[in-house]
Amino acid sequence: MQIPTILKRQQKSLTLSAIIFCGLMGFYQNAFCLESTNQIEGAQVSAEASDPVLFEYLIEGRNDPFVPFISEKSQAAKIDEILPVEDQLTGMQLFEPGQLNLVAIVMADENDFAMVEDTTGKGYILQTGMEIGRRGIVTSIQSNKVTIEETAFTRAGKKLTSNIVMLLKKEGEE
Repeated sequence: MQIPTILKRQQKSLTLSAIIFCGLMGFYQNAFCLESTNQIEGAQVSAEASDPVLFEYLIEGRNDPFVPFISEKSQAAKIDEILPVEDQLTGMQLFEPGQLNLVAIVMADENDFAMVEDTTGKGYILQTGMEIGRRGIVTSIQSNKVTIEETAFTRAGKKLTSNIVMLLKKEGEE
């Protein structure tokens, strides 16, 4: 059996490296170096004499290197994400409907309005068409409730709407 050229070069360079190392170690340890050089040469010859082992890739427990990192799932999650409101919030937009309690409703001919208060007890007036919260608009004021419609848009341009109802509590109710 012929020794491939690459293995011959490796054997020569390994032997040369061992000899240089021994020369650097000094005269004191020459016997040890000669013995280790012979062992290294013997190990290489025995490795060359055996059949070469082919590399086998085991897929169990490993990720597939050809699968893309970005999947359709993660892209779909980004598409359904609600876009944040970038406008400067003022007035009643600073309060979300859940932060307010409905205290009173005044029914007039054309100008119905509702009175709400925040957690500190400060009162505010709501009218139909008024913006409240980041995405809400007061759509209707009835004798016992105020309806707020919240509209949000996703990255895909899909319009999401939800209705929030604030009920007027009777005296003694909590």
